[in-house]
Amino acid sequence: MYMETKRSKVISITKTCTWRVVASLDTFLLSWLITGNIKMGMGIASLEVITKMFLYYAHERQWEKPKFNKFILNTYHRVEDILGH
Repeated sequence: MYMETKRSKVISITKTCTWRVVASLDTFLLSWLITGNIKMGMGIASLEVITKMFLYYAHERQWEKPKFNKFILNTYHRVEDILGH
């Protein structure tokens, strides 16, 4: 169980970092296009790297919690019942 938990956390950290590269490039390009200033684009992208890595990691770990997954599934089934699916 310990190895599975450790593996899961390593995967979450790796996914966090690789996603951050993709997302930061997107932010940089959009910021540069909107402002027309490459330094401004780099500044905005640099700031959001720090904040969004922590937010993504917390988000990713939340999905690993059985209680959270159960809540999501229960909510989904309630919506299905209401909509008559």
